[in-house]
Amino acid sequence: MIRRWLKFNAVGAMGIVVQLAALVICKSLLHLDYLVATVLAVEAAVLHNFVWHERWTWQQRAGPGRLGRLARFHLSNGAVSIVGNVLCMRLLVGHFHMQYLVANLLSIAVTSLANFFLSDVTAILSRFATRYCM
Repeated sequence: MIRRWLKFNAVGAMGIVVQLAALVICKSLLHLDYLVATVLAVEAAVLHNFVWHERWTWQQRAGPGRLGRLARFHLSNGAVSIVGNVLCMRLLVGHFHMQYLVANLLSIAVTSLANFFLSDVTAILSRFATRYCM
C-alpha cells in the first residue's frame, strides 16, 4: 500500500512538471492565450498521469477496457482538473494579475484537493450503493 501511494505521488509530481512545461511552451513559445494554454497543459498532464498510473501505479489492475478507463478518468479527474484550473487561472491571472506559472501552481494545489474530495465521496457512495442498493 505504501509503495503504491509513493508511486501515485511520484506520478503526480511528474504530472506537475508536464503541466508546467506544456504551459510554458503553449503560452511563452506559441503565444497562446493563457486560458487556452492552461487547457492544453492540463490535458497533457491528465493523459500523462493516466498512462503512468496504468503502466506503473496500478499495473496489476490494467487489462482490457483501457479506453473505458480513460473515458471515466477524463469524466472525473480530467474534468475537475480542466475546469478547476481554468477557473483558478481566470481569477488569479485575469483578475489579480498574478504571474501565470505561480498561478498555475496554486491552481494545481486547489484542483488536487478537489479531485481528492471527489474521489473520496465517490468511494463512499460506491460502498453505500453496494451495501444498500444491490
